[in-house]
Amino acid sequence: YTDFILVSFSGPQEWRQLLFIPFLFMFLISLVGNLFLIFIILSQRSLHSPMYLLICAMAFVDLTTPIFFVPKLLVSLLYNLRHISLLGCLVQMFFIHFIGTFHSTILMWMAVDRYYAICTPLRYNDYMAFSAFLKFIIVPSVRNAVLILSIVSLAGSLSFCQHEIDHCFCEHMALVTMACGTIRMNNIVGLMTVFFVPTADFLLIAASYFKIFLSVFKSGKSSRKALSTCVTHIIVITVSLIFTLTAFLSYRIKNDMSSNSRTVISIMYLLFPSCFNPIIYGVRTKE
Repeated sequence: YTDFILVSFSGPQEWRQLLFIPFLFMFLISLVGNLFLIFIILSQRSLHSPMYLLICAMAFVDLTTPIFFVPKLLVSLLYNLRHISLLGCLVQMFFIHFIGTFHSTILMWMAVDRYYAICTPLRYNDYMAFSAFLKFIIVPSVRNAVLILSIVSLAGSLSFCQHEIDHCFCEHMALVTMACGTIRMNNIVGLMTVFFVPTADFLLIAASYFKIFLSVFKSGKSSRKALSTCVTHIIVITVSLIFTLTAFLSYRIKNDMSSNSRTVISIMYLLFPSCFNPIIYGVRTKE
């Protein structure tokens, strides 16, 4: 097969059409909230510091991620137009997963920024100068690109004996599980991607915040500032990692999870952050 059907949510067409309203509402919130946040940060010179530029980058990621799958999902729910070509599927898979990897990577960059700001405040400007911070940008970006290109290329080299993708978008494992032959290499590279991107970023974030809290407690100063700037990031990355790992591992471990539940979990780690990050980073940030 070189042409596929995105099953999305199973059930009567009337029930599926009702889902159009909440997903459209969330999509509009994501677009308006993130565009507004980007406009405010870019238009105010006082906000052109590393922390706010990283929030702007997060808003850009949250803005673009839903664009690659929500319009297709909305058309599918409303008009039952669910066909997608293999090339279209691979292109969608690449952009969703590649841009999605930067959710955890940007949070990791934020953790590095907070570490230098709180633990080494006198040398903060030296560490966070663009030339010095460039190494933290290039290495993770290349890592994300190489790993995502690898899983998409391996998926594109398969032959497929089924044509109904049990998902609302072309998620990696949802596509490769329909292959005719062995998918052992796809599984290995997919698990490597999960370990080296969101899991590795989470570990680096945890290490940074551990040093931040340790430094604050040793200094004897109030830990309120450190808690207020770091706890939000910890909650966001923890929730995102749980949903990401649950969605990825649900295809690899035998379980009784329904296709609808698996689809909802995948949407949770892609669409929900896009809706709530503008509130978390926009409303809670005084500046």
